[in-house]
Amino acid sequence: MAINLQKGQRISLAKEAPGLTKLMCGLGWDIAKKSGGGLFSNFGKGGHEYDLDASVICLDSNGKLTAKENIVYFGNLQHISGAITHTGDNLTGAGDGDDEVIIIDLPKIPADISKLVFVINIYDCLARKQNFGQIENAFVRLVNMANNQELARYNLSGTEYNGMTGMVLAEVYRHNNEWKMAAIGNGVTVNGLGELAKTYC
Repeated sequence: MAINLQKGQRISLAKEAPGLTKLMCGLGWDIAKKSGGGLFSNFGKGGHEYDLDASVICLDSNGKLTAKENIVYFGNLQHISGAITHTGDNLTGAGDGDDEVIIIDLPKIPADISKLVFVINIYDCLARKQNFGQIENAFVRLVNMANNQELARYNLSGTEYNGMTGMVLAEVYRHNNEWKMAAIGNGVTVNGLGELAKTYC
């Protein structure tokens, strides 16, 4: 049974799923409906749809991003090691379930990568005047691909994300030769993934 994580909570993936090798990280969200609904209720100011982008920032043992190739996102869909694969960009968040999916092959992750940081940012957020206060039902979940069992889910909600344009959702990291997951849930104010990534340099 999946663990519903609270902000700041940590779990051992090795204990939850012994022998775990391949993970699916699913990220989803909905656009908060404007009062009155109508045809354009899923559009922000200026008539733009909300385009949330999920990415993984790979850090070394010092918590640093050492190369731009260590960011997996819609413009770099696979890590050079083949360990992390982004299945593609969802431009609208439409539909139920996972809006963007990232596949992680744990044994293939290079030894010099100690932490995977899962983040979301809103594309072109400043020009479109969009922020996470206009997003609802956001979540990140980890699934054991060997049996399609959901291991953990972290739901994000609340007014604390008003005005935020990026979010650090969760971390998967090595600790004493086993992989663990931490629910982070920190909102940040950044103009795009580049600015968010710089905070780890």
